[in-house]
Amino acid sequence: MALTKKHSIRIVTAVAVLSAAAGTIAVAAEHGGGGRAGAVTDRPVPGKRVSDEIVRTSEDPGKTVNLTFDDGPDPTWTPKVLALLEQYGAKATFCMIGPNAEKHPDLVKKVVAAGHRLCDHSVSHDTTMDKKPVAYQEKEILDAKKMIEDASGGAPVRYYRAPGGAFTPDSRRIAAENGMRPLGWNVDTKDYEHPGVDRILDTAKKELTKGPTVLMHDGGGSRAQTVEALARLLPWLKEQGYTFSFPQT
Repeated sequence: MALTKKHSIRIVTAVAVLSAAAGTIAVAAEHGGGGRAGAVTDRPVPGKRVSDEIVRTSEDPGKTVNLTFDDGPDPTWTPKVLALLEQYGAKATFCMIGPNAEKHPDLVKKVVAAGHRLCDHSVSHDTTMDKKPVAYQEKEILDAKKMIEDASGGAPVRYYRAPGGAFTPDSRRIAAENGMRPLGWNVDTKDYEHPGVDRILDTAKKELTKGPTVLMHDGGGSRAQTVEALARLLPWLKEQGYTFSFPQT
């Protein structure tokens, strides 16, 4: 049966209204819905792939520094590092060994509560991971990620740092496919060699010209020199006009 012009106009209008409503529902669902349409969350989407390029730059522009601490958490040294960071209003990224996080969930939660970020530093800190099978690399990365997440109460693990920088194309891919950006560094303070407080401090100051991401340690042995150097580095950074940032994700 042929439609009149009046009926045709009504049908077209109804279709347009329904299409607009469907689009609104879809947008609301994408952003959370339930009265929170458009709300932005700082939590990465589970399983969302990020870039697999190793990052060393800051997410903020300007004169910034990204402090990163490896091999913790440690019940002796991590609290001292956290206290210094709080004293100077500094933020940092903590690259944690999975079993250490599992043993000290209270410290992992303190790191998160203070506004710092989490990084996966593998299960066993195997610096020869780049010579091991892909299945081994995957287990080291993903098992540690789960340990850290469980210890934190579900906080996002944003980065993966290979032990000793032993990245491979596969390890970078595995990390990226699981929402973790491969994390490098610009400044290696070599604090793990216990070279002395002055040497750690001088290295950090001189090598900041190479880029903003500084590698230090809050676990893996005595970090007395690191803590003392950090106590002197933080006020110097503020005096020099640096602001504290995080690596890009």
